[in-house]
Amino acid sequence: MTIEQSNGNSAAAETVLRQHWISVLAKANGRALELAYGDLAEPPSHERLRGPETGMVMVRGRAGGSGDPFNLGEMTVTRCTVRLADGQVGHGYVAGRDKRHAELAALFDALLQDPARRPSLTRSLIEPLLATQAAILAERARKAAATKVEFFTMVRGES
Repeated sequence: MTIEQSNGNSAAAETVLRQHWISVLAKANGRALELAYGDLAEPPSHERLRGPETGMVMVRGRAGGSGDPFNLGEMTVTRCTVRLADGQVGHGYVAGRDKRHAELAALFDALLQDPARRPSLTRSLIEPLLATQAAILAERARKAAATKVEFFTMVRGES
């Protein structure tokens, strides 16, 4: 489901959309968010409710993707929560220690929750970020495919 496909009638649809844009913002380049913030006609006033603060989270894995879960290790995460002047609250969680990235992700999360601002922010921010992220993934897949080795087994005719 894309942001345009939701008409805001369903709380479940809103949750799915919000999860989508929070993911895109978290994976974005912090510099791209900074440029987008600079492009806002009127940067909104906001207050920090939490953070930005850096901590550690446990990354869990599964053997073979479906086996028993195990603790893979810890990674650094930075989070921030902001409230806009109109009362909208936004959250940002990003991998690493970039506090400004976490704050901007939270700010854009709050802005995207406003149905009046969402269409223009989707076109000017989320869609370009998503296209960039897709291009990066495609390039990684292309490089990985170039190193693929095909193994085969020959059976000898012995009994």
